[in-house]
Amino acid sequence: MTDTVFHLENFIAEHVTERTTSLFADDLATHHDELAARIDGRAALVIGGAGTIGSSFIRALLQFRPSKLYVVDNNENGLTELTRDLRSSVDVNVPDDYKTYPINFGDPVFAKLLANEGPFEIVANFAAHKHVRSEKDPYSIEAMIENNVLRAKHLLELLAGHPPERFFCVSTDKAANPVNIMGATKKLMEEVILAYSAEIPITTARFANVAFSNGSLPEGFLARMQRRQPLSAPEGIRRYFVSPAESGQLCLLACVLGESGDIFFPKLGEESMKTFTEIGDALLRDMGYEPVPCESDATARRMAAELPDDSVVYPVHYEPADTSGEKSYEEFFTDDETLDLDRFAKLGVIKNAPRRSVDEIDEMFAVLRGLFTGEPIDKAAIVEALGRFIPNFEHIETGRHLDQKM
Repeated sequence: MTDTVFHLENFIAEHVTERTTSLFADDLATHHDELAARIDGRAALVIGGAGTIGSSFIRALLQFRPSKLYVVDNNENGLTELTRDLRSSVDVNVPDDYKTYPINFGDPVFAKLLANEGPFEIVANFAAHKHVRSEKDPYSIEAMIENNVLRAKHLLELLAGHPPERFFCVSTDKAANPVNIMGATKKLMEEVILAYSAEIPITTARFANVAFSNGSLPEGFLARMQRRQPLSAPEGIRRYFVSPAESGQLCLLACVLGESGDIFFPKLGEESMKTFTEIGDALLRDMGYEPVPCESDATARRMAAELPDDSVVYPVHYEPADTSGEKSYEEFFTDDETLDLDRFAKLGVIKNAPRRSVDEIDEMFAVLRGLFTGEPIDKAAIVEALGRFIPNFEHIETGRHLDQKM
């Protein structure tokens, strides 16, 4: 690697979002007093808080003064780094009552925590399977449905006894006209929380890719370069991007200011879309390299292994997307959804989304649990069952998945 100094936040602002000021700066300023009135002195519980979006939500939350913050996440190392980062920052207000718990929010010990340490006025859930790659076979699909859908309902049942003032559960742009199972599970999650929105003040948000988030392809570019491995990406896949800080701000605005049942999304035009190949090439050039396209994975790997220390070129292998569930573009809402585009400067809100009854949700869950009882069934049967609940689910199946890619 060259001696070029690399600043990730600057790179994201210049080459990915092309914004030096947060997309939501005006909305945060306009609604600052309202946010403070609803956050200051409140107890907050953040589930999945060690991930990129959850931790960014926490940093946005701690611009205000909650009285208590408990963070739950499976990732013990992630919680450790979160705490180190918060304790080392000058611009956050960490409350005296701050604790982290490396536990699964679906386990009985979490229910004990909630019962004994609550109630919490603000609850935000970021625990989710977020990768399209997690639909390769019935085992991974069952785990994804369990985490994204079934546990979300269990959490709402736990909260129903002492409803928080604000509950937020993160969704995804892939829930709009889903073509992959991950997006379908998030659409089902939306159906679940909307069914409970008369009992608990609930909001959610569909949003863009978070630039260089944990496990993302752009973050993988950095890891590949540290190991002197080639960059690989699908060609022609256009995505909206927000910065990590913007992702947390979006979720905070939705959580604290939304009306129950609201689904938030960022106002981003198609002109702001980027391809992964554009980001990969810009990253290499920012670090002092010139990308060299290779005809195959094997050629790219061989070239990377033979690079001299003073090389100013770097191998890449870009090819058309051919994996299941890959959508070539993104959308935040469907034609039949009612939008409020006036309340916020850079946020749209889906209003009055159709709501199933809790009884309908229970029937749906009985079918889902029945799918995974006994011997594993094939992926096609699961896709067919999901299609019965989500009429606009048009799964793209190619027979290939991302674990077969570099």
